[in-house]
Amino acid sequence: MREAPDAVFAALADPTRRRVLRLVAERGPTSATLLERELPVTRQAIVKHLVVLSRAGLVTGQRAGQEVRYALVPEPLDEVSEWIAEIGSRWDERLARLRQVVLDQETEWS
Repeated sequence: MREAPDAVFAALADPTRRRVLRLVAERGPTSATLLERELPVTRQAIVKHLVVLSRAGLVTGQRAGQEVRYALVPEPLDEVSEWIAEIGSRWDERLARLRQVVLDQETEWS
């Protein structure tokens, strides 16, 4: 993974940031001003959330005149998803081995 997943998880821990990220993903490049229309927080709060998302590598901003347009960067989400799948796979293997041990012991006791 390019970045540690900590920054992505920390950014996604906040429900408002998840909503901001969802809106950016749905709309494509958009500004804090446009996002303000759909969120119950101030433009300044949205900008702060976008900064956190940007530091986590989840969005990128590009100046367009007087405003900054933010777009989704999906790669960190893909990387975190792969990391979670890898951890899940390890646990699946461990649980399968544990299940087999239990089944083997049940067979011995029968």
